[in-house]
Amino acid sequence: MNLLCGVLGVTFTLYGRIDIAFYLMLGGAVCDFCDGLAARALGAYSELGKQLDSLADMVTFGVLPSMMLFKLMLQAGVEPAWVCYLPLIISVFSALRLAKFNIDERQSDNFIGLATPACAMICGSFAYYVCETPGSLLNAWTGSLWFLPAAALVLSLLLMSEIPMFSMKFKKNIKPGTPIHKQRIGFAGVIFVSVVLVILLGLNWSMIILLTFISYIVMNVGVMLLFRKK
Repeated sequence: MNLLCGVLGVTFTLYGRIDIAFYLMLGGAVCDFCDGLAARALGAYSELGKQLDSLADMVTFGVLPSMMLFKLMLQAGVEPAWVCYLPLIISVFSALRLAKFNIDERQSDNFIGLATPACAMICGSFAYYVCETPGSLLNAWTGSLWFLPAAALVLSLLLMSEIPMFSMKFKKNIKPGTPIHKQRIGFAGVIFVSVVLVILLGLNWSMIILLTFISYIVMNVGVMLLFRKK
């Protein structure tokens, strides 16, 4: 179902329906989450499932978000047209990220580098917000020559970075008071603040997702820099 959502999302993106594509990305994320949740609950792990999970993620969280940014720049009329292809690098680095994850034994509990679903949510929510709120500041940035290519490059580098990032998966062995528990509590607070801000400012709901995952990156980078100084 995750893979099917991704394929349909790419199809709707090509037809210019970025709004529907984002809903399909969210649907793929729900399926991906339930897949892992069911596997952990039932203890039904397999090498086949591991490979299928990555292949599905490659489409839904690698190809789809890069296509959405590509289409967004085309619709904005960015010139020269070849610049619109630059955000497609996200799909390449997503493939590298997923392959790295499959063979990296350090990432069993948490992540090293930005996870592909988090990257996809930033791209997807941004594209959806731009489509649903014409005349916003983000629309002006979309039409610029450098903003989305630069954002795609930063996200691609984060995908392959060595920055420790906490996992948002539900696990039983997380004890209160541990660093990961404190991070999750802080992240829950960030989500709450994002919801309140979006409601008070009357912004489109997709801004909640965009702010949440940008804050997720900032929190993890901040923790890394803090511990590095110590």
